[in-house]
Amino acid sequence: MKKIALLVFLLAVSVAAGRAQESRQDISLSGTGLIEPFMASSTTVQVSANRAFGGLLSYRFMLTPTAALEANYQMTYENNIHYYANPDHYNINTRTQEMSAAFVKSFVFKNLNPFVEGGPGGFIFLPIRNSGTTSLDVKQQTEVGAIYGAGFAYEISPSFDIRAEYRGWVTKVPTFGDAQLDTKRWYNISNPVVGVAYHF
Repeated sequence: MKKIALLVFLLAVSVAAGRAQESRQDISLSGTGLIEPFMASSTTVQVSANRAFGGLLSYRFMLTPTAALEANYQMTYENNIHYYANPDHYNINTRTQEMSAAFVKSFVFKNLNPFVEGGPGGFIFLPIRNSGTTSLDVKQQTEVGAIYGAGFAYEISPSFDIRAEYRGWVTKVPTFGDAQLDTKRWYNISNPVVGVAYHF
């Protein structure tokens, strides 16, 4: 009887280990920051912004043990974008969303897996109509651009890892539908990310 119980236990452990090795998908939830650079146009428009914080939900499907496709959705809580269009000042409280896809290339070093990624993205700049927004003519704006990033995943168990990454957004500086706010420039927005992933 003991031999049968031991055999069943070893079989269960083998199946669990096999399933862990065959994990081809993962989902991650991360806290994010959004750091928009100061931007001066060739005209008189200047743009600056405070930092924003939010969350990122990502899904990866492994094509090979070191290559994956990723889908992302991110939303920030609120940040204030400040425009100076000589001689006027405009503040726009903004909630920003990202929907993107990326190709991810990983490099395996025991429990530490560095990776790089890149792909197309869509960005929605949604003005919040509150006391922090001084122009009521602004409108929601959607821009197409790209994301890129590099980071690492540290495996804490066969099912979970901790991820830290520097991501970047490349997109046009939003005008919110107001021609006088147009810089005719592109942003390179910094987007640091830290989170946890579950493999299944």
